[in-house]
Amino acid sequence: MAPADTGAMTTALHITLISETYPPEINGVANTLGRLCEGLRARGHRVELVRPRQGDDPQHSADDGVLLCRGWPLPGYPGLQWGQSSMHKLLRRWKRQRPDVLYIATEGPLGLSALRAARRLGIAVVSGFHTNFQQYTHQYGFSLLTRLLTHYLRWFHNRSALTLVPSVSQRLELERRHFDRLALLSRGVDSQLFHPAKRLDALRAQWGLGEQDIAVIYVGRLAAEKNLGLLGRSFERLRSTYPQRRAKLIVVGDGPLRNALEKQLPEAIFCGSQRGEALAAHYASGDIFLFPSLTETFGNVVLEALASGLGVVAYDQAAAAQHIRHGYNGVLAMPGDEEAFCEAAAWLLEERETLRSVRLNARQHASRQGWATIVEQFEGHLRGACAAEHAVPNAQTLP
Repeated sequence: MAPADTGAMTTALHITLISETYPPEINGVANTLGRLCEGLRARGHRVELVRPRQGDDPQHSADDGVLLCRGWPLPGYPGLQWGQSSMHKLLRRWKRQRPDVLYIATEGPLGLSALRAARRLGIAVVSGFHTNFQQYTHQYGFSLLTRLLTHYLRWFHNRSALTLVPSVSQRLELERRHFDRLALLSRGVDSQLFHPAKRLDALRAQWGLGEQDIAVIYVGRLAAEKNLGLLGRSFERLRSTYPQRRAKLIVVGDGPLRNALEKQLPEAIFCGSQRGEALAAHYASGDIFLFPSLTETFGNVVLEALASGLGVVAYDQAAAAQHIRHGYNGVLAMPGDEEAFCEAAAWLLEERETLRSVRLNARQHASRQGWATIVEQFEGHLRGACAAEHAVPNAQTLP
C-alpha cells in the first residue's frame, strides 16, 4: 500500500501508538518511536501513547496523551518491560475517545489486545515490524520455537491494514515468509547531534589515545543477539595486521553480556550507556565503527556512526545495505562471513588516505538522511490506512 496523497488532506489525525519501549529508554525502537511521535505532533496531529509503566514514571493524567499499563520485566533486559494484555481498558478508553488510526509497534500481549480492540471497534491499524524475535530464539537456545513464533508474527501482522518494515532486506525476508501488505519506512538520523565536530581530544586522552591513534568503537546493547564474539576477533585482527598502529577497543552500551565481555576483553574500555551530547561525543571521538550484528531489522547505530564520520564495518544487510557503498563510505561483508568482516576492517587501515576518504563520504551521505521525510512518509501511510478503513468498514473480531 502506497502512502496516501496528503496534498489535499490537512485534517489532523488522532493517532494512538502502542509500544513496550519509549524514551528515555535507550534502544533503537524507543529512539525511532520518539522521533516519529515528535514529528507527528509537530505536524499538528494528536498522538496518544499506550505503553507499560517505566521505573521512574511521573504521574500521568487521563488527558495528557499517555495511557500506562502494567508490565512484566524482560529476563536479562533490566529496565525493559513486556506489556500485559489491556483489552477492556483500551475498549473503554477508545469508546470515549476514538482514535482515527493505531500504530502497533509490539506483537506481545499489549499489542495483541490493542489489535483485538481496534478490530472490534472498526479502527484502522498499521503495525510495525521492529524486532527480529524469530531470529533471537536461535541466539537464546530456543530454536524449536522459531517456526511457531514466525507463524504467530505472520498471523498478527497480516491482520493489520499495513505492516511497515525499516529495510529492503527485512521486507524481502518477510515476503518470503508470506507476510502480506508490507511497505518500507526507513529511519533517519539527527545529523546535527551526531557530527564529526563533536570529537573530543580530552575524551580520547582518557582512553589513552593520541591524535594519530585509532579508536575502534562499538555502540549498542551488549546481548547475545548482537554477535559480539566477532567484535573481539575483528579487533585483534586489526592489531595483529597493523602492530605499528596504536589502537584501542571502545565499547559503549550495556546489557546482560557486559560482565562476560569485560572478562573476555580485559584491555577494552567499557563506557556504559550514553545518551545525547555524551553519546555524540563518544561516536565522534572514534575512528572505526564495528557492527557485527546479524539480527537487525534496521540498526539505527549505523546511521549515527556514518553521521559522526566513522569508518563503518558491517554486514551487507538492513541499514548497512541501504546506506553503505562498499569501499566508498564504509565497508561491507556478506552476512555470516567472519573472515570477510575482519578483512574489511583491516582494509580501512591499509592506507591512511583510505580511512580519511571513507569517513568524509560517510558524513556527506548521512547528512542527507533526516527525519522530516520519514515522518511525512509515516503520516501518509497512516492516512492511507484511515481511508481504506472508511471505504470498507471493518468491525469484525479476531478468531
